[in-house]
Amino acid sequence: MTTTTVKSAFLKGFTDGSPFILVIIPFASLFGLLATEAGLTVLESLVFSLVVIAGAAQFTALQLLQEEAPTVIVLISALAVNLRMAMYSASLTPYIGSAPLWQRAFAAYLTVDQSYVVSIAEFEKRPEMTVPQRVAYFFGAVATVAPLWYIFTVVGAVLGTQVPDSWALDFAIPITFLAMIAPMFRTLAHVLAAFVAVVVSLLAAGVPYSMGVIIGGLAGMLAGAALEKYLEQKRGGS
Repeated sequence: MTTTTVKSAFLKGFTDGSPFILVIIPFASLFGLLATEAGLTVLESLVFSLVVIAGAAQFTALQLLQEEAPTVIVLISALAVNLRMAMYSASLTPYIGSAPLWQRAFAAYLTVDQSYVVSIAEFEKRPEMTVPQRVAYFFGAVATVAPLWYIFTVVGAVLGTQVPDSWALDFAIPITFLAMIAPMFRTLAHVLAAFVAVVVSLLAAGVPYSMGVIIGGLAGMLAGAALEKYLEQKRGGS
């Protein structure tokens, strides 16, 4: 499908983002289920998803709430997990930064892992796209994700503990992130960052309030940035 018009760009984004339906449904359902197990009502679970709309941060906050972590730790951890959204925004700015303010504000709210990964790949592949076409594509890519995230948060919250353990809905979490990050391993720095993050997270598994994951993430970013800087300097000196 070509993206010669705003409508065709939206439809292509919709098509490209549709495969995430397979993981968003169990992912959102699991969040709703765990939210009620953590003591939230169905309405509170839905508001959580509407306001935050960031699965990793929401699961992090829930886990810390269940561990009775201090509120400040919950907030800092959720914000740290979501710091990648700032990098996503910076990466998208050259492509849709000149769009009208209301579109940029809406796009900022709907910038999630799925919409970013699908959109940035398309924008880099098709530099001839106009800004309106890029914005339309972005909204098309998230059109299947956001509504299902809200709907199945409610479904999971309503079902609560009625869902059998044999359904193993938690498989959706690692599969979702593997599907998103695998295509992003395009350089040695990306691979090193992921490797260091995993190793440090495992070594720091005993750190209270699951802060080991945050430490691992920071270590991975530092390692990846250091290697990328070294390789750039090496290329410049050759």
